[in-house]
Amino acid sequence: MLGLGLIGGAVTGSWLTGDSAGADGARSSFTAAAGLWHSMPVDQLFPPTVDGQGAGPGGADRTWTRIAVAPDSGCAGAFDPLLGQALAPAGCLRLLRATYTDVTHSQVTTVGLLFTKADAATMTSLKARFQQQGLDRRTDLMPRPYAVKGTAAAGFGDAQRASWTVSVLTDAPVVVYAVSGFADGRVVTTPQPAADAVKPGVTTAPAQAGLGNDAQGLADRVERSLRRTVGSASEKPS
Repeated sequence: MLGLGLIGGAVTGSWLTGDSAGADGARSSFTAAAGLWHSMPVDQLFPPTVDGQGAGPGGADRTWTRIAVAPDSGCAGAFDPLLGQALAPAGCLRLLRATYTDVTHSQVTTVGLLFTKADAATMTSLKARFQQQGLDRRTDLMPRPYAVKGTAAAGFGDAQRASWTVSVLTDAPVVVYAVSGFADGRVVTTPQPAADAVKPGVTTAPAQAGLGNDAQGLADRVERSLRRTVGSASEKPS
């Protein structure tokens, strides 16, 4: 059963070493990240085009084009119920989502940024729980896609989910996720976590189509952009 309690954990890094300057910097970055959902331009959060050099199967390059941005919202209906329960201890401040397609318009991926209400200790405990219990690999704990009529993602529903990734950050109150599928609306009966689908030699449909690479590649690049912005925001004089 999926328990709702968090595994106890301490904040890592400079918070544990007693480095007061490092601790102050970490707290400053964490605080700065919490407000980015309403201050960071959408094109910076979710660029119109994302270049994934070496992000495809076998190190091939990928390029993704944004086709839809969801209005910022709460988290109701955004996750499978058990995933919603697993994330609930962190709270939901705001959810931002965008959907991309590949250059062939045959594959679609929704990437999301869940800004939580949690402090650093809670995020650290949540990440530990996801890792120790393998919550990011369970097919009953998947994020849901953002589909928009009139786009390549019009038929991108729950049954079309093929691969996904969920990453709990500890240096920001944010959960980054992505979920990918085929644009033709085909049902996927055996979705596969991106971490498994990107492994060499895997012959599943999500792996061979590069859908694990799409989910992992987009999530990674959106996360990197967020981290760069957090760093810049925390360095600005107050």
